[in-house]
Amino acid sequence: MTEPVLQTKGLCKAFGALRATDNVSIDLRPGEIHAIIGPNGAGKTTLIAQITGMLAPDSGQVFLDGEDVTRTPPPTRARMGLGRTFQISQLAMGDTVLQNACLGAIGATQRQWRLVRPALRDPELRDRAMAALERVGLSDQARSVTAELSHGQRRQLEVAVALTLAPRAFVMDEPMAGLGTEGSARLTAFLDGLRREAPILLVEHDMDAVFALADRISVLVYGQVIATGTVAEIRADDMVREAYLGEEA
Repeated sequence: MTEPVLQTKGLCKAFGALRATDNVSIDLRPGEIHAIIGPNGAGKTTLIAQITGMLAPDSGQVFLDGEDVTRTPPPTRARMGLGRTFQISQLAMGDTVLQNACLGAIGATQRQWRLVRPALRDPELRDRAMAALERVGLSDQARSVTAELSHGQRRQLEVAVALTLAPRAFVMDEPMAGLGTEGSARLTAFLDGLRREAPILLVEHDMDAVFALADRISVLVYGQVIATGTVAEIRADDMVREAYLGEEA
């Protein structure tokens, strides 16, 4: 079987008596979209924080391309090719679209930049940033101030910033949040093609998008993975229907 690009083994994290993640083992394989679903408070945010390095687990391990990155800080994981988009936008709203993309490109380099503005004039960084903007359909907005973008365009820009890292894997935290039907449809189509570049670990509440995109789904409830399987298997799982899907199945 193909080795996973991203993998967790037995991740545990407790906050007092609350076990936010309880022995969570999942993997992300080349070319796939693996969706993580579950009710509010299931531990999805805590799991993503441990995978991306924002939160250290109490026990367990995280691997990127077979390398143990459990104690590796987030910027290093990003340079190693772990691309992330956030549930709540982390963009610099006062900067231009190109500046945001360039800042992502800076994070992908091994070079040391003491000042941001000179770095933004570097042709290599600008080319990398513009290529990413072209991929998501925002090249014509490069000089626009990010605050002027629509919500959907900001989501596209977040993906572009992640693309500048030439990621080996994407971790996407509710990319459909706040999008209307048309915006969700556009982003769903884009992510469907993006998996060919790098696999995607997708945390999402939009079940239409999940069912359309996911090769596999893992269901997290009270910090534990109660089921992992294909869309058909998850739809048919009585425990999952009772715990989360209900009529959506």
